[in-house]
Amino acid sequence: MRLFSKDWLGDLMCGFSGYFAKRSCGDAQSIIQGMNAAIRHRGPDDSDFWHDREQGIVLGHQRLAIIDLSPAAKQPMISASNRFVIVFNGEIYNHQELRQQLALDSWRGHSDTETLLAGFDAWGIETTLRKCVGMFALALWDRQGKTLTLARDRLGEKPLYYGWQNGVFLFGSELKALRAHPGFVGEINRDAIALQLRHNYILDPYSIYRGIFKLPPGTWLVIDIGSSNESLKQPSVFWSLRETAELGQRQLFTGSDQEAIAALDDQLRASVALQMVADVPLGAFLSGGIDSSTVVALMQAQSNRSVRTFSIGFNEFAYNEAEYAKTVARHLGTEHTELYVTPQQALDVIPRLPSLYDEPFSDSSQIPTYLVSQMTRQHVTVGLSGDGGDELFGGYNRHISVGPLWRRLNKFPLSLRQGGGSVLSVLPTNVWDRLYGCVAPMLPARLRVAQPGTKVHKLANILGATSGEDIYRRLVSHWGKPCEVVIGAVAIPTTLTSQAAWPSVAELEHRMMALDTVSYLPGDILTKVDRAAMGVSLETRVPFLDHRVVELAWRLPLHMKIRNGEGKWILRQVLYKYVPKELIERPKMGFGVPIDSWLRGPLRDWAESLLEESRLRQEGYFNPAPIRKKWAEHLSRQRNWQYHLWDVLMFQAWLEQQRKA
Repeated sequence: MRLFSKDWLGDLMCGFSGYFAKRSCGDAQSIIQGMNAAIRHRGPDDSDFWHDREQGIVLGHQRLAIIDLSPAAKQPMISASNRFVIVFNGEIYNHQELRQQLALDSWRGHSDTETLLAGFDAWGIETTLRKCVGMFALALWDRQGKTLTLARDRLGEKPLYYGWQNGVFLFGSELKALRAHPGFVGEINRDAIALQLRHNYILDPYSIYRGIFKLPPGTWLVIDIGSSNESLKQPSVFWSLRETAELGQRQLFTGSDQEAIAALDDQLRASVALQMVADVPLGAFLSGGIDSSTVVALMQAQSNRSVRTFSIGFNEFAYNEAEYAKTVARHLGTEHTELYVTPQQALDVIPRLPSLYDEPFSDSSQIPTYLVSQMTRQHVTVGLSGDGGDELFGGYNRHISVGPLWRRLNKFPLSLRQGGGSVLSVLPTNVWDRLYGCVAPMLPARLRVAQPGTKVHKLANILGATSGEDIYRRLVSHWGKPCEVVIGAVAIPTTLTSQAAWPSVAELEHRMMALDTVSYLPGDILTKVDRAAMGVSLETRVPFLDHRVVELAWRLPLHMKIRNGEGKWILRQVLYKYVPKELIERPKMGFGVPIDSWLRGPLRDWAESLLEESRLRQEGYFNPAPIRKKWAEHLSRQRNWQYHLWDVLMFQAWLEQQRKA
């Protein structure tokens, strides 16, 4: 017997959950409703489920209505052929174009979910995924083939977890949905803790739990429920960043600078236009930097009314971009809203982080990201962001500096470089900050940087590197030897350590950009934004990650991205068509909060309780000695260990929250 729940308009963003059980594990309706309730923040507009008792498959969905607000867009949704049942999170921006290709006589509604199902019926799964332009995660039950297919978008904008637990196959948008199933075991993966300490996030395909995985971006996975084998196949790839990079660099754009600028402008305008389609209020995050300003400029250029823009500010000068955002907004004529956050407002977010991020996650910019999402949601339901510009166009300092730096360093003996690193490490970061402050007014703009002491210590760390790739790995690592800190952990392979998986492209800069796109972008940036925004029922869209923009970016030669020691050259030229250069040019700032000083001040007691030596020993996950050493050095201002300590603190806070749940 197959059934839908009768709750048509529950008050329960888009997210989904589900499971397949070979044997009964309790009342299916109450189980799936519990899994749905765990992620109700992702979809407050509707809640529903579908159950095939004969096959033991259950699908649940939480809906945030963006396209087609009518009941015709309800999920789980069955295809017109009755073959497929789907739960889907995301947006297919080109679904109207796909409908024209499908040329059906009639449609039940105008949702992209219905379009997806019609595509699967007509073209099959892989072809349909390749045709889609959008962000998505989905679970598709094939009633004919008795198979379950999971799929995730090309760049990893939407999350999807899955795995076997106690004879039950679980899947969902967030780990908390899987944890809500009574069969969930939840053995903590110590190897994943080491990954989090190294990178401040856990790289796919791993999760904090053994046996539970993240589906990598651009892949799909088929589970045959008729098989008695619980081992999982490797996901199939329908789009590869590695192949895109290699093909693009073999087929380089051959036009002039102006032709390249025009091509990028056209492609970005098209992407922004597609992502502005919604049946609910829409706006954009605006920091005043290159990426978000470009997105907002292209939105305003294609809108007949003022675009809603949002930014937050901090009274600490080193962390405040609000004034820059306000200036850009005024020039573009947007309807701008800003909020200056007090330290207490930011501190009040911290207790929510373990639940919000669902597994240990320690990018401290998670705090302002949540605050700007919270403010934005008070005015709109969809927000566009500028994420992805750095990865595509060489925007991070490492993209610009590592190549020239390695070419200089490699001229000196390794022993001499290691000695130099030791010398630079002697002075604490705050002393370097003061020294830099004395000379900064005399330096040209291109040499002015934020947080100079931290950058000097980064330089000290990389002086002992043996290659440009080694410098990159050191720069994207916090704890250099995390397996010495996490008891029982071993190093597990990732994209960053498996050199055979790296794209075969000529320049080190391009290799770093590609690696950032498949690791840091989905694992950190997109995770941070998705959880923060979904936590307040705000949908975010990322125009730079339209795969056609990505493919164009990889056809551009390096000198159109990095030129004269400056990153994102071509993106700047596009932006300057809409915003004067003088409103944009300034040193790059991170989107963060002063965790370093907070740990010595208002967060000190909280941190001390989590880092207490006897507690660490009793819990049994960490070797206390290196952690206590860094904590003492941080408190005494000998070193700034804010990132290393935040990694440990976010695991500790997560562990404490798990025990209370």
